[in-house]
Amino acid sequence: MGKVYVVGIGPGNREGMTLQAVSAIRESTVIAGYTRYLELIPDLCQGKRIISTPMTGEAKRCRMALQAAQEGATVAMVCSGDAGVYGMAGLLYELSGEFAPVEIEPVPGVTAACSGAALLGAPLGHDFAVISLSDLLTPWELIEKRLDAAAKADFCICLYNPASKSRPDHLKRACEVLLRSRRPENAAGVVRNIGREGQSAQTMTLGELSSYPADMFTTVFVGNTQTKIVDGKLVTPRGYGNV
Repeated sequence: MGKVYVVGIGPGNREGMTLQAVSAIRESTVIAGYTRYLELIPDLCQGKRIISTPMTGEAKRCRMALQAAQEGATVAMVCSGDAGVYGMAGLLYELSGEFAPVEIEPVPGVTAACSGAALLGAPLGHDFAVISLSDLLTPWELIEKRLDAAAKADFCICLYNPASKSRPDHLKRACEVLLRSRRPENAAGVVRNIGREGQSAQTMTLGELSSYPADMFTTVFVGNTQTKIVDGKLVTPRGYGNV
C-alpha cells in the first residue's frame, strides 16, 4: 500500500519549513503540487517524479497523487503554509474513496496567519478568526456574513487572498463590512511575500487599509478593539497585565 504525505511547506523558504516537512519530502519518490510551490523547493524535487498542475487543477492533482500511491509510491503533496488550512488535505480525504485504500498523513506547516503575525509583532495575541476573501469557491454573501460576525464579536482577524486581478476591490469591500462595527482608527497591518524576496510588513489603521493596494501575495491583519501599535509593531494584549 502506498502513502500520501500532505506537506505544508510554510512560506516556502527553508527556514520556514519544519524538519518533519523536509523529511517527508525526502522520503517520497513522487512530488505533487502547484507549479509555483514546487519552484520554491527545487533541490528537494531533484531525482523525483513530479506531478504538477496549474491553479484550479487541484482535484486533478489530488487524483494523480492518489493514483500514484495506489500503485505503491510514496507521494508528497506539497502545499504552501499548512496543508489543512485552505490546503489539499481535506480534498485528498474526500477523493480517496475513488481509489484503493492508501495511507494519508498530513504534515503540518506554518500558515501565513502565524508567519505573517511574527513579522508584524503580536497581532493574534487573543482570540482570532481567519477568513479568505476569495469567492471562487465561497459566495461573497457568506464571506460578508463571516466578516460581519467576526467584527461584531471583536475577534482579531486575519484575511487571506485579499485581492487579485479579477477581484481588485475585495479588500475594500471587506473593510466596509468591518467598519460597520469597528472604528476607522482600529489598528491593522499587512505583510507581503512572507519568507520570499521583497518581504515587507506595514502597520496602519482600518480606515487606511481600505485603500491599500493588496494582491494575492498579501496577508492582512485587523486587530480587535484592544490592539495597539507599540514601537511600530501590531500588538494585541492577552490581558496578563491586568492579572
